[in-house]
Amino acid sequence: MATQAMFLVRRSAALALLGWSAACGAAGQLDPDGQGGMEREVARRAAVEPPVGADWHMTRSVEAGAQIAGENNLFWKLSNTPARNPAFDFQPYWYEFYVKPALGFKRNLGDGRQLYARVSAVGSGTVRHDPFGAGDTGRISIEEFVAGIRMPLGDAGTRLDLSAGAQNFTLGTGMLVANGGSNGFDRGALKLGPRKAFQNSVVAKVSHEAFSAQAFYLDPNENPDNDSGTRLVGVDASYTLADDRKAGIAYGKVPRSRAAYPQAAPGGIGAPLAVPDGRKDLQFVYGYARVPLLPGTLPKGWFGFDAAREWNTREPMRAWGWRTEGGFSLPDVAWTPKFTLGYQSFSGDDPRTARNERFDPLFFEGTPGAWASGSKATWVFVNSNVNALQATIELHPTPKDTVIAYLAQVRANQMGSPLQFGQATRLDVPGDAPVVISGVLRPMLANDVFVKYVRVVNPNTYLTLGASASFAQSGINQLVKGQARTWTGWLANVVWIY
Repeated sequence: MATQAMFLVRRSAALALLGWSAACGAAGQLDPDGQGGMEREVARRAAVEPPVGADWHMTRSVEAGAQIAGENNLFWKLSNTPARNPAFDFQPYWYEFYVKPALGFKRNLGDGRQLYARVSAVGSGTVRHDPFGAGDTGRISIEEFVAGIRMPLGDAGTRLDLSAGAQNFTLGTGMLVANGGSNGFDRGALKLGPRKAFQNSVVAKVSHEAFSAQAFYLDPNENPDNDSGTRLVGVDASYTLADDRKAGIAYGKVPRSRAAYPQAAPGGIGAPLAVPDGRKDLQFVYGYARVPLLPGTLPKGWFGFDAAREWNTREPMRAWGWRTEGGFSLPDVAWTPKFTLGYQSFSGDDPRTARNERFDPLFFEGTPGAWASGSKATWVFVNSNVNALQATIELHPTPKDTVIAYLAQVRANQMGSPLQFGQATRLDVPGDAPVVISGVLRPMLANDVFVKYVRVVNPNTYLTLGASASFAQSGINQLVKGQARTWTGWLANVVWIY
């Protein structure tokens, strides 16, 4: 049953950050499958296995990062609209850091069987206060603590991989399931986002050549002060020949969750409603594909499509989300440019119906170049009731230098419907009398620009500099009865990998 509720800024922000992870943060350019240069280096080092016993091999690694970041005209200064708070800092700057040591173990048992395990921990913190008012805090916690076994099934090349514990897990391209660890608030390191693993999981995967199928159980590592108790189970089948030649389909269900859902008031007039335990029993079907695009014409051209449908049999709920994108690179041209263009859209609740059409992004990969809707707007608007036209331009002046520009136009899908838990609720006068309106009355929200420079100082050290700006459009400007301020930001970080 829906009841009226007011949502704390801190809690609604936590949901946005769940998918944010390392947005605007850690170094490394993104490939079509989302893997960055730094991640590839970590994987390469993990493949080197110095012996530690007769049959055991061990890998050792340490990753660390430090960052300074700042904002100006934070959130377009929207908080001045309902009631000015002189204590609110619209120009914060703060420091972040983290360290992540890890050990990996493997042992061959013969007959193609292999035991493996991995354990890692994260120590992170923030000095001064970040945009959500959290700071001078930090935590140490287990990141990965997983063990498994790989073994052949029969003599036809089929293999079984069973694993359990705290581990990373991504479903498809990360539209719904990728970021299992939340950052920021008491844990610190809001932008660097070092935590990503689910705190508990069971995964059973069967693979044969390019085909694979898996069943999974996931328990996300949410911030303790905002733990929704969500659990996720599902199955996935995929066919992968290469990064640009793959397709898959997945089904998932949330058997347990305390997360509430926002819902538009009837007709969009009135404060947004809350559906207690709205996420519980959520079900989804998710499909994805990547194929080469005009291979004889476009060098390294590719095209991708993702789509998800969500529903709930316990509550009247139907929602959808999708993305289409394509890209190509010019390896024989100076600076080896790479271009990507995409459009993504996620349904919002229709205030004209009793059903809830709000899309739930769950644990999406919310970095620019992955599934973020904009670079700064994604701090305010998660992937629900928004659509975004986005372009990426990537240049390599030298083998060690990368410049990436992210451009985005972000719009609302439903007028008078909650955007990120209805923080746009306000008094308006659409007729003869003032009423409470939720959401926006015009679709255009913001145009975002984010430029990032990455320098590979040496194989162990990555330097990143970034600058961003968000230009408010008519939907935001109407909230302030004028032109909202341009929201800008900057960052500088260094990441070490050993």
